[in-house]
Amino acid sequence: MSTPPDRRAVAVVLLIPLVVTLALWAFAWPAARIAPRDLPVGVAGAAPAAGQLQQQFEQREGAFEVHRFDDEAAAREAIEDRVVYGAVVAGPEGPHVLTASAASPVVAQLLREAVTAAAPEGARVQVTDVVAAPSGDPRGSALGASVLPLALAGMGAGAAVTLLGLRGARAALTLTGSAALVGLAATAVAHSWLGVITGGWWTEAGVLALTVLAISAAVAGLAALLGPRGLG
Repeated sequence: MSTPPDRRAVAVVLLIPLVVTLALWAFAWPAARIAPRDLPVGVAGAAPAAGQLQQQFEQREGAFEVHRFDDEAAAREAIEDRVVYGAVVAGPEGPHVLTASAASPVVAQLLREAVTAAAPEGARVQVTDVVAAPSGDPRGSALGASVLPLALAGMGAGAAVTLLGLRGARAALTLTGSAALVGLAATAVAHSWLGVITGGWWTEAGVLALTVLAISAAVAGLAALLGPRGLG
């Protein structure tokens, strides 16, 4: 028995605002409530001064997870190994902030502002970016903007395989081939042209291709299980 047109119209009227509300909640709520939570940071230097820095971090309960290091070299190594997002070294000339904008420009700015605000008036705060973001994308915004096109490419490939009626090995080969080409094209744009990623070229291409493949395979799999409804 088909659903009466009036009931379908009511369903559309009610469902669209619900979907929009959920989408706004999913995207806007994290941005509105952004704050450090158990953010791993390091403190290094002589015991008295380093202890004061640690106390300042711990005053913001639940915001920071403080790691103590013996010296600046150990703090730098921890940042490079992504044990911490940044560190503060207590020195005779004032605090020395070590950041990693490549890991998170937002955290780097937060750490710099927090230490500057807590420093005594007139004290000079030195800042060193241990692992800097690429010069082509110092704020990491271009890399973040690349996620949506990759997601759309994966969804499009999964939908195309379903609509073309490809199954089994043909579907798998089609998804793999399209993902590989997308990975190569995306790396050519992001790495070779824009310079927003600066790692190993083929490693980046592989990671991007696997990302697209995971999305396209999920879409095609849902469509195979649920039929055309799986594409929604």
